[in-house]
Amino acid sequence: MNTQKTERGWRGTPDLWLEAAYDLLVEGGVEAVKVMPLAERLGLSRTSFYWHFPDREALLTGLVERWRAKNTGNLVAQCEAPAATIAEAMLNLVDCWIDPQLFDSRLEFAMRTWALTDRAVEQAMTEADTVRIAAITVLFRRFGYDDTQADTRARALYLTQVGYIALRSQESFDVRMGRIPAYVLTFSGVAPTQEEVAAFQARHAVRSGASAGP
Repeated sequence: MNTQKTERGWRGTPDLWLEAAYDLLVEGGVEAVKVMPLAERLGLSRTSFYWHFPDREALLTGLVERWRAKNTGNLVAQCEAPAATIAEAMLNLVDCWIDPQLFDSRLEFAMRTWALTDRAVEQAMTEADTVRIAAITVLFRRFGYDDTQADTRARALYLTQVGYIALRSQESFDVRMGRIPAYVLTFSGVAPTQEEVAAFQARHAVRSGASAGP
């Protein structure tokens, strides 16, 4: 990222600094997120940072909030999205694993790595996992699964996805899309209809490249 400005007094914006911090976090981990490298990347002075944030810790808090709002917030919203069948509801959730605008796997990996050395981030991650599994469990309950089935299926689905992220597993977009109907059957016990699969594929038709997870 290079957003050098020539206007006198330009200090950037909080979002600009956070976006640069995000780039450093996913590229090199939390230890890479420091004020001077950020300033150099943005072509701004180090003192400009303090116009927007009192210290580095405030910036890191902003990154945690960004991750929580995007990954957990969107996952919960996808679980709550209208659906006529369990297969359709599952495909709504799987949108998260296909669309990085809904769920950012690179950020998730960086956050989980960060959580290994920071107790506060570890607690935030534990809370996020709990909220996400609960949302997926409720999704299954909506379609008549009993408490044990809903909880077990939710954990199997979610922990599989976490495993994909932790292993940084990569597969082509075409391979990924081809496996999704079988994943829906595996985790829900119900195969999606041709119409449901077609609708899912249509909303991801412009996407390509490698993706991580079921």
